Amino acid sequence: MPNIIKQGNVVADHWQVLRRDEHGVLPEVSPEQAIIIPLVDWLVGREIWQDRTGSVAVWLAPDDDPAQLLVDLSTLPLVAIDFPSFTDGRGYSHARLLRERYDYRGELRAIGDVWQDLLYSLAQVGFDAFVIKDGKEVSVALDGLNAFSENYQSTYLSPLPLFRRRVTLW
Repeated sequence: MPNIIKQGNVVADHWQVLRRDEHGVLPEVSPEQAIIIPLVDWLVGREIWQDRTGSVAVWLAPDDDPAQLLVDLSTLPLVAIDFPSFTDGRGYSHARLLRERYDYRGELRAIGDVWQDLLYSLAQVGFDAFVIKDGKEVSVALDGLNAFSENYQSTYLSPLPLFRRRVTLW
């Protein structure tokens, strides 16, 4: 089982992300396996997926609309957001929408091209779990959560901007 960062700790990951192959087919998995499926597959076959014995979660691509999960957010244990490239920032907006507008309280996981350099910013918009890119050391990447000591702007973790948090000494 690979390791991930979850709530500030390195833990074993029991979820398997399912991606379509070059023929557009999802891989076969045992019915007991906890899986994370693409949003389109969830929307087309929600009832079939819910009948599995293993847990089912959904992952969003950058061009997916998180609002399509509104009716399901209270029952999904995990929503993953894919970062196909280090420079694609649409997942940040998805995370803030899920956390702040849609009030999602389950695990919010960053998958794809996720590096140590992104962790602090990802956590600020509401991610609490991170699958670090293959070839990168998870325990080293953990330091990315503490890259900065303060934010000027408001974030999901710190809703008040710095000037509102400042303590007046006189």
